Amino acid sequence: MATKKTQSARTSPARSSVRVSAAPLVGTRITARDMQGFRARLEEELHMLCGRRDGLEAANASSLEAAGGLAFVDQHSDAGTLTFDRERDQSLVDNLRDLIGKIQAALARMDNGSFGRCETCGQPIEAERLDALPYTTLCLVDARRRSRVR
Repeated sequence: MATKKTQSARTSPARSSVRVSAAPLVGTRITARDMQGFRARLEEELHMLCGRRDGLEAANASSLEAAGGLAFVDQHSDAGTLTFDRERDQSLVDNLRDLIGKIQAALARMDNGSFGRCETCGQPIEAERLDALPYTTLCLVDARRRSRVR
């Protein structure tokens, strides 16, 4: 009997700490308050990402202008380094644009009432998944299916 008490004492705190850490609880519907929280997070993230994108685009533009002069290329060990740096920065800008698009689409889904529904099966997306990736469009089951197909 002492084993059962010890065993249940071990599992109880773990369960309660998991529920406290998750913003919306498992199995609950997304409330208006949850939606406001998701919207605030998405809008804040959108603002931050747009700033990063704008900064990188400005830096890329100025480096391209400077690269027009031979003196700039001489400062680098070779033209390959310059090309690599520009391609890396452009890749970062492209990734930011992609993420910005996903966030804008999530905000649009909030406006039209489809936020939190899987685009494949139509079922509600798990609260923990939305908490981790508020711009996701797939429930966990369909996301796993899609990743296996690739």
